[in-house]
Amino acid sequence: MPPVGVAVSLVTVMQKFPTAETVIPSSGQKPRVTPDSAKVSTASVTWTNAEPDTLMERVLAPANLRRAYQRVVSNKGAPGADGMTVADLAGYVRQYWPTLKARLLAGEYQPQAVRAVEIPKPQGGTRQLGIPSVVDRLIQQALQQQLTPIFDPLFSDYSYGFRPGRSTHQAIEMARAHVTAGHRWCVELDLEKFFDRVNHDILMACIERRIKDKCVLRLIRRYLEAGIMSGGVVSPRQEGTPQGGPLSPLLSNILLDELDRELERRGHRFVRYADDANIYVRSPRAGERVLVSVERFLRERLKLTVNRKKSQVARAWKCDYLGYGMSWHRQPRLRVARMSLDRLRDRLRMLLRSVRARKMATVIERINPVLRGWASYFKLSQSKRPLEELDGWVRHKLRCVIWRQWKQPPTRLRNLMRLGLSEERANKSAFNGRGPWWNSGAQHMNYALPKKLWDRLGLVSILDTINRLSRVT
Repeated sequence: MPPVGVAVSLVTVMQKFPTAETVIPSSGQKPRVTPDSAKVSTASVTWTNAEPDTLMERVLAPANLRRAYQRVVSNKGAPGADGMTVADLAGYVRQYWPTLKARLLAGEYQPQAVRAVEIPKPQGGTRQLGIPSVVDRLIQQALQQQLTPIFDPLFSDYSYGFRPGRSTHQAIEMARAHVTAGHRWCVELDLEKFFDRVNHDILMACIERRIKDKCVLRLIRRYLEAGIMSGGVVSPRQEGTPQGGPLSPLLSNILLDELDRELERRGHRFVRYADDANIYVRSPRAGERVLVSVERFLRERLKLTVNRKKSQVARAWKCDYLGYGMSWHRQPRLRVARMSLDRLRDRLRMLLRSVRARKMATVIERINPVLRGWASYFKLSQSKRPLEELDGWVRHKLRCVIWRQWKQPPTRLRNLMRLGLSEERANKSAFNGRGPWWNSGAQHMNYALPKKLWDRLGLVSILDTINRLSRVT
């Protein structure tokens, strides 16, 4: 949340309209203002007298912009291609907002290129994000806030991703409900590079069915076509809506709502979260038929490609969804997918890699937010044994850290005795010649550092947290 003074001054400047044109600097230049005699374009002046209730004017209304500004600042985020940070946004907008607003109303505003960032994917490989400039994030957020109430009520009840009042947990429960109803075969769809393959003309046609404001349509088209900067070179874009901007999730839902409506028309049971879609059928034969027909629909109507290597027809309990799996029972039980368990272990290994010289309280403080957030997401899990094993593995890793910190056998002997072991047993354990991982899982370290001690130190127990959350819900 920005300081009150900043927010108030920002809104004050947004309410003003320019009497002279401000030249907005390009990337790397300092702000400058032209002489007062310079005038805004004729088109800009014409648009200032437009009817007061156009969609673009609602986008640029002070209250809407204040919400957008607060959201962008609270999200923080990396700078775009121009290098401007979130901290610089208030000062920049205070100086240049009148001209920005005039250009937006006149349909003259040109978004900056987005900055390309490669991030690793959980299954391997990388995904390209497009980070817009901070100013473009502000405008996109203002657009998204006005477009969502128009489009969201029209979306399918089986769509859950990036929608107000909907969550991954609801999507997972819907998937389980389909299987419980007897649809025990799953058509798992994987759209190949979906965010890179969105067809601009098809998407704009979907938007134009509900939006008639040409100024807004022109701006959305320009955001879709904004170039991508990588290595200092800007490449034009003819398709795709890069992940990273506030508007991208809504645009993807608008396009994929066409798929949702087609599946509903055919009477299928399905669930979709962003571009992750599972369709539930009663037999493998029906599943193969659905996969072929849906692939044809996506290719011919939406110009999207199904990745056949990652798409499949399989039993529902063999198809993980949003990090969860389910059992084969008639009333399926939710469980944490094996890949989710492995990814958490990898994350914790990375966090614990460089903590040998730190106090254990600091180490626990470092990993607790990860454990707490993970437990909150997987609170629907009904399979407790993997969670109990995961808790044991975390304590094992921390005991390994301590064993390494003790370093020399005499230090280990002294500390084991201090923690309650007899001199004979502590001496035998400290000088056994075994490695840190073996010792940290051995009986002497379990006795010296039991679970109740970790509870006193404040270590989050995933199993205890999920049990507590289950009782609350």
